[in-house]
Amino acid sequence: MKNCLKVLRAENDWSQQDLANRLGVSRQSVNAIETGKYDPSLPLAFKIADIFAMTIEDIFERGQEEGE
Repeated sequence: MKNCLKVLRAENDWSQQDLANRLGVSRQSVNAIETGKYDPSLPLAFKIADIFAMTIEDIFERGQEEGE
C-alpha cells in the first residue's frame, strides 16, 4: 500500500525510531510500512492518522496491484 509516511515524518523532523516510539511499535515496523512491505492494522493506521492529524485516506492509498 502506498503511503506518504516518510514525507510526513521528515516534515516533523522525526527519525523512524521517534515515530516508532510514538506509535508503540518497532523501528523495523515503521520502515516496513514506509516501504510498502507491511500494511498496518486498522487500529495502527488510525493511530498514525491521529499523530499527524490527518485521515487514513490522506496518508494511505491503494496501489495498482490492488485493483485500483
